[in-house]
Amino acid sequence: MPLSWNEIKDRALRFSQEWADVASEDAEAKTFWDQFFDIFGVSRKRVASFEKRVKKIDGKDGYIDLLWKGVLLVEHKSRGKDLDRAHAQARDYFHGLSDAELPRYLLVSDFARFRLYDLEGEEAPLEFPLEELYKHVHGFGFIAGYQTHRFKEEDPVNVQAAERMGRLHDALREAGYEGHALEVFLVRLLFCLFADDTGIFGERQYFHELIRTRTSPDGSDLGMWLAQIFQTLNTPEEKRQKTLDEQLAALPYVNGRLFEEILPLAAFNAKMRQMLLDASALDWSRISPAIFGSMFQSVMDEKARRNLGAHYTSEKNILKLIGPLFLDELKAELEKAGNNDGKLKALHLRLANLRLLDPACGCGNFLVIAYRELRLLELEILKRLYSTQASVLTKVSEHVAVDVDQFYGIEIEEFPAQIAQVALWLMDHQMNQRVAEQFGEYFARLPLTKSPTIVHGNALRLDWDKVVPADKLDYILGNPPFVGAKLMSPEQRQDLLGVAGDLKGAGLLDLVAAWYLKAADYMQGTGIRCAFVSTNSIAQGEQVGVLWKSLLGKGIHIHFAHRTFQWTNEARGIAAVHCVIIGFGTGAASGIRLFEYESPRGDALERWVSRLNPYLVDADDILLPNRTAPICNVPIMKFGNQPIDGGNLVLMEDEREKIVSECPAASSWIRPFLGADEYINGGMRYCLWLKGAEPSSLKGCKPVLDRVNAVQAFRLSSKRQATRELADRPAEFAFVSHEECDYVVVPSVSSERRKYIPMGFLPKDVIASNLCLIIPGASKYELGVLVSEMHMAWVRQVCGRLESRYRYSAGIVYNNFPWPEIIEEKYRADIEQAAQGVLDARAAFPNSTLADLYDPLTMPPALLKAHKALDKAVDTAYIAAEKAAGRKPPKLGTDAERVAFLFERYQALTSLLSAAKKPARRKRAAKAEEY
Repeated sequence: MPLSWNEIKDRALRFSQEWADVASEDAEAKTFWDQFFDIFGVSRKRVASFEKRVKKIDGKDGYIDLLWKGVLLVEHKSRGKDLDRAHAQARDYFHGLSDAELPRYLLVSDFARFRLYDLEGEEAPLEFPLEELYKHVHGFGFIAGYQTHRFKEEDPVNVQAAERMGRLHDALREAGYEGHALEVFLVRLLFCLFADDTGIFGERQYFHELIRTRTSPDGSDLGMWLAQIFQTLNTPEEKRQKTLDEQLAALPYVNGRLFEEILPLAAFNAKMRQMLLDASALDWSRISPAIFGSMFQSVMDEKARRNLGAHYTSEKNILKLIGPLFLDELKAELEKAGNNDGKLKALHLRLANLRLLDPACGCGNFLVIAYRELRLLELEILKRLYSTQASVLTKVSEHVAVDVDQFYGIEIEEFPAQIAQVALWLMDHQMNQRVAEQFGEYFARLPLTKSPTIVHGNALRLDWDKVVPADKLDYILGNPPFVGAKLMSPEQRQDLLGVAGDLKGAGLLDLVAAWYLKAADYMQGTGIRCAFVSTNSIAQGEQVGVLWKSLLGKGIHIHFAHRTFQWTNEARGIAAVHCVIIGFGTGAASGIRLFEYESPRGDALERWVSRLNPYLVDADDILLPNRTAPICNVPIMKFGNQPIDGGNLVLMEDEREKIVSECPAASSWIRPFLGADEYINGGMRYCLWLKGAEPSSLKGCKPVLDRVNAVQAFRLSSKRQATRELADRPAEFAFVSHEECDYVVVPSVSSERRKYIPMGFLPKDVIASNLCLIIPGASKYELGVLVSEMHMAWVRQVCGRLESRYRYSAGIVYNNFPWPEIIEEKYRADIEQAAQGVLDARAAFPNSTLADLYDPLTMPPALLKAHKALDKAVDTAYIAAEKAAGRKPPKLGTDAERVAFLFERYQALTSLLSAAKKPARRKRAAKAEEY
């Protein structure tokens, strides 16, 4: 085990006194550095070598005074020599080193002075005279096995370690060592490699040197040695054989059941042995348990490994959740306690009794970061309580009360469940090193007597109360799977419906909703608070009405929320997901925090609100129904026209020309056919529009009649009854909404990058596909309101999403939208005039598509100016109506303010609707999906 800091300081003081008068580099340098390493209880011979020969950048040979590969390079000079020149000379050697040999630290000395550079740090080098070495020994903690630096998510060692483990994994699997045994074997190696560089095994690189020096170069006996190592780590010292190999006997007893299971022997060869040595040569003390766990999992999946690092959750994003859930409150309580012993001890007791559950824990990222933060709070409490003891606290282990057994997780896959447990132990050891550094006494919790409870199972089928009783739990947190309603496997859908029970509309829900429903049931009658990361669909579109009607009925209240932001990290290959974070409980919160983002990739702007509804808006709890008609007096929005024809009624340009050449009369039946893609991005398709065509003319046009026959055959072959019935009218589209008038077209799916959805007019001869929504007979007034910032704020908040793109709907978005009350005709005229200005600005660029015009990077200033004028005209109409009604004019500066106002108007309008006589129910037009 590493020496205590107190012992290290004593040795440093004696070292300084012994070497106070030595001056000659050649005569004494090697002894000097051997004894320097001994200060930290490390044998220099085990880790570093003298006079390493390298080629410098000028092609000449150079000799490094001392090199610890991957860790430390030392350049030593005689007393009084220039340390700047020594530093420059040392850097010249880097050219001749491999990537694996490049050091993290560079140390130059002339006996009398030390200068230590952290080559990955941003601070100035640590410099001091020999007599002050004892004051600065913490700077050399990496030699003793103390890890005190802050982890970087982008630290390449995380990726390098995962890649090297991945290569070893593949080699073992190809050799026939696979499945459960391979997974457990790799988790054990992970622990050993980390322990080797953090003092758990005593001297650094003890495991590495044992493998390097005691196993055969051909790898033939490596499997047996590893089995002996694992068995030794699982055996208490007093129960080990007295004849046990001395190097094995020096290993500590680990316990924790990590090494309990007896595994089949793994057969290695020379190449595989070298892979293990390459992996162990890295500095594993720099591995972040919170990041590496998911990377390590990805070595099991070759496709995932191509984008290694793309699957972990960044620390920044985890803190977005645990901060407002509990951490910020605990930090505030600590600040309030100040140095009051009573208050500090009460807070310490509270920390020691907290219990947290992640019911979709994966590799434990959320639990690991949460544990680290609680340990940091505890450390600050201990520092304040014992500051009068000059940073010396005896029996420090008796004062550390926060432990890994306060953490619970559920994970459906076995391998990440094992990683989660080990990751918490690794973080525990790192935090113990922090305590040791502070109080001068080495502290390691070995053997492991406490373990986190990580259950391998299906969280949607397990009884959470059997994992941890609800009355013993404080917080639920995590990042449940992002799987859309239409992308779930049959098993996932069954899991969701099993949780949802008889909930009406459950088929619309994404998989993550099941965790909300299950948590709400589990929390009943407790003070548990919960927060989940979710795709933003949980607070948009039809899902809101289904999910939140159930949650609100169970007394769930939102306590804080992050509105839509992009869930990313710095890893290569990461796929962006647009997410929200929602914190909730069964009781109302006294203050509610709302975090908003000006852009999905931007930083959060926090504000306090009095309430948050399921749309994450500062408004009353409102659930927008899927309406069949608008709440205001505006034209009806319809679905576009759907062929369901097997491709026979839709034509490309060459097909149109071929039909017309064979049958000129067909030209009158062929019309332009536009979907959302053609409308926005350009391009043209056509369709056979045979509605009202003379039967005799059709019979005389063979190419058209052949296509009609093919439509009939296609529909008759369908497994759906509704589609087979359509075979009776094969010459027509399955769903027809077209009217012989100009109309407003709304693309059903549009990029979220656009500030405005590019709606517009289409002439009556153009047929819009079912991928568009249409408003026959709409005027420039309707178009103007729909493409305004006011309506777009409503869209961004309530419409559904396809991936991250807007998925506009008539039933949720258009029919529930509160239109301005036009109190004077001039307000309507102003909106129409401004809408024409937008159309004119578009027309000024005839060679550009709407995608070009509305791309944030290429949007013409004239078009943006026209939209701003339209926004002002629409805002003015709303404000004028409020003033005329004697109500306070609304603030319309932000999306949140706009949507809050619109929800208030929605409440007022729908209360009038419910008071009025309900109109006769109209038969709803069939949607394309129903055929």
